[in-house]
Amino acid sequence: MGKNGENEELDMEFDDTVTLTLDDGEEVECAVIAIYPVDGKDYIALLPMEGEAADTGEVYLYRYEEDEDGNPDLSNIEDDDEYEMAADAFDELLDMEEYDEWVDEEELDELEEELEEIADIVEED
Repeated sequence: MGKNGENEELDMEFDDTVTLTLDDGEEVECAVIAIYPVDGKDYIALLPMEGEAADTGEVYLYRYEEDEDGNPDLSNIEDDDEYEMAADAFDELLDMEEYDEWVDEEELDELEEELEEIADIVEED
C-alpha cells in the first residue's frame, strides 16, 4: 500500500471516481474504495485506475473532510503514526469485506441454526 501521492488540488465529481492532481502536475484518475473513520477523523482510500500505481495495486490514503458547502477536501497524512492507524483500519475494512464476500447472510443464518441445535444437544446430555 503506497503512502499518499502528494496531492494539492482535487478535481472531483464525487460519484465513484476522483481525479487527483499531484504536485508535479500529473493527473491520476482513481476509484473511491472507501471513506472510513479512525479516531474521530475520516479517511479515504483511492485506487489509481491507470499507470504504474494501477498495475501494482497501490492504494492512496488521504485524510477526508467536507467544507461547509459539502464539497470533499483531501489532505496528505503527514504523520507516520496517523498514517499507520489509517492503513491498519483500511486493512481491517478489507478483511471484513473479504469475509462478507466469502460468507453471505443466508450461510450465516444456517450456521447459527446448526450451532443452536448443537448447543441444545449438549445441554440435553
